[in-house]
Amino acid sequence: MSTSEAYKIVFFDVDGTITNHENGNIPQSTIEAIKILLSKGIKVVAATGRPLSMCKELKSIGIETFITANGGYVKHGEEIIHKVPMEKNIIKELIDFAKEENSALSFYTEDFSMNGVEDKEILNALKETLSLNEYPQTNSFIFDQEVFLLCLFANDETVERYKIKFPDLIFKRWHPYVLNILKVDVSKSLAIMKTLQFFGIDRSEAIAFGDGENDIDMLELVGLGIAMGNGSEKLKNVADFVTKKSSQDGIYYALKRYGVI
Repeated sequence: MSTSEAYKIVFFDVDGTITNHENGNIPQSTIEAIKILLSKGIKVVAATGRPLSMCKELKSIGIETFITANGGYVKHGEEIIHKVPMEKNIIKELIDFAKEENSALSFYTEDFSMNGVEDKEILNALKETLSLNEYPQTNSFIFDQEVFLLCLFANDETVERYKIKFPDLIFKRWHPYVLNILKVDVSKSLAIMKTLQFFGIDRSEAIAFGDGENDIDMLELVGLGIAMGNGSEKLKNVADFVTKKSSQDGIYYALKRYGVI
């Protein structure tokens, strides 16, 4: 399938894919590519680890469909397509244990908040993962809200204590100092399946772009999986095509090469 008519939807990872991996800006060529896709009636979806509140810039370039919290919460306009909220009693137990351990937790609702534990390593991780230079707000009403993703900031030694305390939870490291804490495994690929069902599009008619190992399942699922030139080697190995880096107009280049724009 090489004709543009074959593809009806494009899923983009955000950090390091839509955004330039060197400076975090969205390249002009990517904004242009997304405009062309939308003008042709091709759906554009951002699939990100970010919470929805940190997707404002993406909304401003025309994207209306968001897979956020690594697949835990999916929204098209004002309509919720898919969500996997954590049980409130588990959240409470985790918060209590984190207090004992003096661990930082972050909560992904539509917003992003934390439990108030601060140190240099945590701030460094926030900068590396979400480009934050300061701590988000502390949310004292977290028990009244739906939490779609919960992250623990910790080294392996601390994580072992959590695993013993919470044998039924999944602890999934995605950064040297950050882990997802999950009851059921959330993934971008499950969220993509739900999004495809919502739009009535077959996965063979979908394209996905990514740069990280958490994008592997997403690229394997769609008809055309494209890895950024700045992506991880494991991702490049499963991709149908490796494009240029996000700092070198990689998205525009690939969509042009396949005749989609």
